[in-house]
Amino acid sequence: MKKGNPWALIPFVVFLILFIGSGIITGDFYTFPVLVAIVISGAVALAMNRKESFERKVDVFCKGAGNSNVMLMVVIFLLAGAFSEVAKGMGAVDSTVNLTLSLIPQNLLVVGLFIIACFISLSMGTSMGTIVALAPIGVGISNHTDISMALVMAGIVGGSMFGDNLSFISDTTITAVRSQGAEMKDKFKVNFWIVLPAAIITSIILGVITIGGTSQVEHLSYNWIKIVPYVLVIVFALAGMNVFLVLALGTVFAGTVGIVDGSYQIMSLLQKIGEGMAGMYEIAFLAIMIAGMVEVIKFNGGIDFLLHLVTKRIKTKKGAEFGIASLVSLADISTANNTIAILITGPLAKNIADKYGIEPRKSASILDLFSCTFQGILPYGAQLLAAASVANISPVSILQYSFYPILIGICGIIAIFIGYPKKKNT
Repeated sequence: MKKGNPWALIPFVVFLILFIGSGIITGDFYTFPVLVAIVISGAVALAMNRKESFERKVDVFCKGAGNSNVMLMVVIFLLAGAFSEVAKGMGAVDSTVNLTLSLIPQNLLVVGLFIIACFISLSMGTSMGTIVALAPIGVGISNHTDISMALVMAGIVGGSMFGDNLSFISDTTITAVRSQGAEMKDKFKVNFWIVLPAAIITSIILGVITIGGTSQVEHLSYNWIKIVPYVLVIVFALAGMNVFLVLALGTVFAGTVGIVDGSYQIMSLLQKIGEGMAGMYEIAFLAIMIAGMVEVIKFNGGIDFLLHLVTKRIKTKKGAEFGIASLVSLADISTANNTIAILITGPLAKNIADKYGIEPRKSASILDLFSCTFQGILPYGAQLLAAASVANISPVSILQYSFYPILIGICGIIAIFIGYPKKKNT
């Protein structure tokens, strides 16, 4: 294997300095626009390797940015945004929350919130959207009981990471699957059986901790039909339907329900579709810019160097899987964004997986699972910051109850040790 060129990795270093440095200085890791950080880093990549012409490097950048997998990922992002926004706008989120709250036994409120968060995040494909929807309810429950506010928020954040790691329309899942060339349903099945024990154990722990804590939840209205679009998307995706069709049909059905019940007029529905797509512009352009930058770094020898560095001590397939887990974990700790972490490490993980015979469904699962593990426990990550802001507490106080993110990491390590899943017979 080529030893590569360590200096070609300088653009990565520039990105981390801009992103993390600004966060440390300002106290807010989202002050510096991540797109600007990537553009600057990409410019640094293009400025390097004077042996090649600038035109040649721009050509390499554009080919990387326009890679068919990247373009497919971008279109899926846009469709996922459209579906999520249309479903939310016609009341699907409110109905889902109210239905599940109505079904929760009063002595299992935090367990119920965790399970609601699991379902909503799986349906919506966004941990942040789930936290925004449920955190105010969690605050109300904590205020009416003796249950710790930090514990309630930890339950909601944990459940939100469940869907972030599994949902068919989550940007992290889409990115992991596309970067590894895996099938979404295959990755879901592998990932689901790894994290299910973590979800069950978390529910048990939350139930034991909160025994005796009750609160009367007022009667909440919901509409079954508004929940159906979420259910359909999950069912269609599990059935193996093309993700384009899944998201398109989900959007059409959610929009139809909205028009029938008066939530939308034709023009307001089209505007909502546009808003949903617009909400995904940043992550879409981020994917394009990172892909271009990574291709230039690869052209300059940086990826070869990283591969040599990561694999020189790897002797086995399990070692390679732990190497992928370590890479994406470090990237997430550095960037405080699991989607960016997967975008950055995905191409490298694919190279390692190909070399050591790791199936795409497993490498995609490792990327998604370990990035979500750390994203769920970073006190400077968006999820804990959002929950802490609504609850008016310190994000650090939530960490002591962050059972689910830690448990999925442990389950991921166990899965690697026992060699799950067994390789498919071809």
